[in-house]
Amino acid sequence: MALGFFSRLKQGLSRSTQKLSAVFTKRKLDEAALQELEDQLIAADLGPAVAGRIIESFRASRFGTEVTDEEIRTTLADEIARVLEPVAIPFEPNPELKPHVVLMVGVNGTGKTTTIGKMARYFGEQGKKVIMVAGDTFRAAAVEQLQIWGERTGTQVIAGKPGGDAAGLAFEGLKRGKAEGADLVLIDTAGRLHNKGALMEELAKIIRVMKKFDETAPHSVILVLDATTGQNAIEQVRVFRELVNVTGLIVTKLDGSARGGIVVALADTFKLPVHAVGVGEKAEDLRPFSARDFALGLVGRTELSGLTEAGEDAPPAS
Repeated sequence: MALGFFSRLKQGLSRSTQKLSAVFTKRKLDEAALQELEDQLIAADLGPAVAGRIIESFRASRFGTEVTDEEIRTTLADEIARVLEPVAIPFEPNPELKPHVVLMVGVNGTGKTTTIGKMARYFGEQGKKVIMVAGDTFRAAAVEQLQIWGERTGTQVIAGKPGGDAAGLAFEGLKRGKAEGADLVLIDTAGRLHNKGALMEELAKIIRVMKKFDETAPHSVILVLDATTGQNAIEQVRVFRELVNVTGLIVTKLDGSARGGIVVALADTFKLPVHAVGVGEKAEDLRPFSARDFALGLVGRTELSGLTEAGEDAPPAS
C-alpha cells in the first residue's frame, strides 16, 4: 500500500527529528536545562528567535518541574505549528488571471526545474491548462529536464536555443498563454548567484519585457530553496528579495536533510507564504504545505491538539 503523504513527510523529516532527539529527554527544567534546550533547538536550525520563544514558554509554564519527552514534543509541536500556521498558504492559480504567470527563481541545484515539472503535473491533473517556459537557457540539462516533464505530463513547453534570450521566451510564453486561454504559465529562470549582477539584469529584463504585454505580470515570484543548505537558505531569501519581489517559497529535498527546522526559521524571519514542501523525487512528493503536518513530522508525532493521522490522504487544502 502506498504511503500517505503525511507518512512520507514524517519519513522524509526523520533525519531532522533525529537531530532534535537530544531535546526529547525527561529532565527537570532548571536554568541549566533550559539553556541546554535552547542550544539544541538552535543547532536544529529552528533559529534563535523561535528557540528563545519556546524556552520562554517552558520557563513560564514548567520552570522547576520535571517534564517527560512527550511533554517536550507536544509543546514543541504546538509552538512550531503556531509559527507556521500564518505562512502555510498553498499556491493556487488565480482564476481571474488568464494566464496566472509565475516566475520561478532560485539558485542552481535547489530542484527548481523539477519543481516546475511537478507543479505542471499537479495542476494539470486538476484540469488546468499549463504552459512551461524553459527560461534557464544557460543549462542545456534544465531545458531537457523540462521537455521530459512536458512529454510525461502532456504539458506544452516553450524552449529556445542554448544560451538564448530568456526574456524573449517568457514573452512568447505569456503571449501563447493568453491566446490559448492557459490557466498557468510557469517560467524557469537561471540561478547563477555567483554572478549576481548578470542574474539581476536578466531577471529585470524578463519582468520588463513581460510587462510590455501584460503590466500585471508576473503575478507570482516563487523562490525554490533546498533544505539541505540549512541556514544558507536564509541568505538566499535575502539576496533574491533584493533582485525580485519574492511572493512565496517552496522548500525541497527535506528527505535528504537533517535540517528541516530551517522551514520554521524561514517562516519566522520572513513571514513569506510557504506554498509547498518536497520530500522526494516523485511528482507526488511535492505537496501543498500544512503547518500541522510539518510540526508533527518534525517532532516525530502523529497527533496535535486531538488531530490524528486519519485524514492524511485527504486532498490538499487550496
